[in-house]
Amino acid sequence: MAESQSTNLSPIEVRNVEFHTDPQTHSPTSTLSNEPIKLDIEHAVVEDDPRIWSNTKKTAVLFIISGASMFAGLATNIQNPANAQIEQQLHASSGDISLSLSLFILIQGNFPIIWSSISEIKGRKLVYLLSIALFVIGSAIVAVSRTIGLVIGMRIVQGAGSSAVFAIGAATLADIYEPHQRGTMMGVYYSAPLLGPSLGPIFGGALTQGLSWRAVFWFLVIWGGIIFAAFLFLFKDTFRKERSVTYQNVLISRLREQQSSEAKDESRNISKSEMGGEQTTSKDIEAQRTVIPASAIKDVKLSMVDVNPFPPYLSIVSRKNNLVILVASGLTFAFSFSITYTCARTLSMYYDYDALKTGLVLLAYGIGCVAGSILGGRWSDRTLARLKAANGGVSFPEMRLESTKIAMLWSPLSVIGYAWVCQERVNVAAVCVMLFLAGFLSVWIYSSTLAYLVDANIGRSSMAVATNSSFRGLFAFVAAEIAVPLQDAIGDGGLYTLWAGLMVMVECMILLVLYKGRNWREVSIQREKQKLGAL
Repeated sequence: MAESQSTNLSPIEVRNVEFHTDPQTHSPTSTLSNEPIKLDIEHAVVEDDPRIWSNTKKTAVLFIISGASMFAGLATNIQNPANAQIEQQLHASSGDISLSLSLFILIQGNFPIIWSSISEIKGRKLVYLLSIALFVIGSAIVAVSRTIGLVIGMRIVQGAGSSAVFAIGAATLADIYEPHQRGTMMGVYYSAPLLGPSLGPIFGGALTQGLSWRAVFWFLVIWGGIIFAAFLFLFKDTFRKERSVTYQNVLISRLREQQSSEAKDESRNISKSEMGGEQTTSKDIEAQRTVIPASAIKDVKLSMVDVNPFPPYLSIVSRKNNLVILVASGLTFAFSFSITYTCARTLSMYYDYDALKTGLVLLAYGIGCVAGSILGGRWSDRTLARLKAANGGVSFPEMRLESTKIAMLWSPLSVIGYAWVCQERVNVAAVCVMLFLAGFLSVWIYSSTLAYLVDANIGRSSMAVATNSSFRGLFAFVAAEIAVPLQDAIGDGGLYTLWAGLMVMVECMILLVLYKGRNWREVSIQREKQKLGAL
């Protein structure tokens, strides 16, 4: 009966299948009856199931995508220490430099929607290779640029190329790990790009001071080339079309088109038969079903024409539980982007620190983020397992958000502490402590929300994470544009007191999803099933 569990459907089954993307639904057996076949797409039977790969193989996958996500994080702000030299040598204005930074983060945040849709048709590996190749080309052209316009244009290409791993990296982990393992693995994976804001200024400062600003981008070319080779030779694709809602929906649509065409041809044949004197009742016609052999599925080739990212994107956003978490996630990332950006200015203007010293101070924030991501992810899995056991072995995604409560009281307080330590120009050791706490607590919360998005959107995890990336990019773009004017107007004290208030709002949103999200999600799933059945 394994075939009845698979979501790679024959045309006959298309009419009778009821998709179940609710993580709670598990239907291990099915019977040959007129009732809809209930499928748990998360556990559809597939060939070479990535979930049963060896731990060594899974760890290798985790290591490769973490390395890719680290250079994507580095690329965000490794340019910062070189900005003065770029401005001088390319005769650029400060506005040009700001544009190269803000457009990079905007494109990096929103382009994953495209990559995600492609990955749900063509698989993960192809997208990794294409995107990293694009990043390497963009980095190389920036390194030899003679005009600021070309730098800005190629930074956009860099942003597009570096963005794929943010979306399909988490989806890759969802491909190979069960839900109860994902919190820990998401924490490990997400710790890599979190080092970017800290290591970026250190690497950028050292390369700029020791060589030139062009060395920064040649460094990215080399790193990107190494990651490209790792994906090409060591990475095995984890995507399985049977477990992709996007793929299956497109496939069903194509099969229905074929059925419609076959039905029209059959109708013409019936008409000819009637003209020849054969009588066929309406009941006879209704009883006939267009049957396409199962082997015909192999002839249905999905192509890039079938890739339309907007319906899946809107499907994610239309779920109320997703939308609330996405806004909370976007604000959390915007805070992270803002604090590293403005802290560098504060250290330069008021502490007289150069790029290298600034990077070393910001390393405290990065270490806090990594610790919060790893420990928060482990606590998230532990909380999910505890609540599942208490609930008779049944779990639902919202349980994971319970793990964020432990950090909620302290996170806004750490942000306020940072605000006034900087405002009063206290010893830099106090700044480092507040940076560590702010990073640790905010990412503790963020890692659980990211894992929740994956768990709550079974079969479309890459699009869920891509949508999250889009919200992050938009919020970070706004934060980058308003951070400096607000810092100049009301100081670090006022700016980060405002951010503390926003973090309280983020926590309220998460609590709202914790207590209301399950009902919202189930209503949305039911609505989507009804819509699919009406097609």
